[in-house]
Amino acid sequence: MSNNSNEGLLKINGVSTAFKISGEYYDAVSNVSLEVHRDEILAIVGESGCGKSTLATTVMGLHDPKETKISGDIEFEGQNLTELDEAGFDKVRGKKIGMIFQDPLSALNPLKRVEDQIQEVMIYHTDMNQEQRHARVIELLNQVGIINPERTAHQFPHQLSGGMRQRIVIAIAIACKPDLIIADEPTTALDVTIQAQILDVLRDIQKENHAGIILITHDLGVVAETADRVAVMYAGQIVELGTAAQIFNEPKHPYTRSLLRSMPQRDSENDDLYVIKGMVPSLQRMPKQGDRFAPRIPWVPASAHEEEPTMHEVEPNHLVRCTCYKEFTFPDEEGGLA
Repeated sequence: MSNNSNEGLLKINGVSTAFKISGEYYDAVSNVSLEVHRDEILAIVGESGCGKSTLATTVMGLHDPKETKISGDIEFEGQNLTELDEAGFDKVRGKKIGMIFQDPLSALNPLKRVEDQIQEVMIYHTDMNQEQRHARVIELLNQVGIINPERTAHQFPHQLSGGMRQRIVIAIAIACKPDLIIADEPTTALDVTIQAQILDVLRDIQKENHAGIILITHDLGVVAETADRVAVMYAGQIVELGTAAQIFNEPKHPYTRSLLRSMPQRDSENDDLYVIKGMVPSLQRMPKQGDRFAPRIPWVPASAHEEEPTMHEVEPNHLVRCTCYKEFTFPDEEGGLA
């Protein structure tokens, strides 16, 4: 672990991202504050529609300013990313921050060979010559676990399996050894063995470069195996933040506890999976006040919720939004906290 592992690599302070719908702006991300350090994997978890990917694309500067309103500060290595124009972002993206996109098939150009796509970022950000770039491509393909790198380098995306395409997307993201890697659902739609290999690749990269990684996923099994810290996101807000051990062993927020309870348990005698009632509210229906998760736990009295829920530190580095966790139980539990 590097000596500077505790320095904040990325500091997100009070960031909100609002999209324009029929002339009005609606928050997809609401007042989010997070830090990512070197040498750590921070997982952001939650159901689809919680704002996880929007937060990632906000950090990367991938939103159309005409259709989006972004407030707050995103400080990366001393630079406020929210103040950058497109040319400024181009210097950071790919070189300092790498992103692994959710769908490798749409992230890759179907008309370009693998080698040309990996080299593109090097042509833009380095002064390597053709020979050096080729050597780096082969090195990267080896690093992400491609068995026959020379052959794969000359292939087109459609000639590769889903797992191989995902590795190519990772190779592109890490080509310039970025300090921060944002991995948006990097293991979705891959079988379990390939998933494990991809996660190993991410961990190896993190150790080699002392990188910080933001891992966006809804797969709690992946989080349990991989993450150092976890941010639980619901309806555009962080509702709980802590170390992986705190989140899995001492979950506090009703949403975190509901998510964990809906995971299949091998040692459980009960075959019924817990289902969280209702769904994440749409952007236009997002409540402006109160606990946004309250409508999905109607049995918890209104008095348990704060009118303006804030983050409370329940133990060192373990934060939870709203006081409702103190009175929360599942309907099938008798009194007291489970």
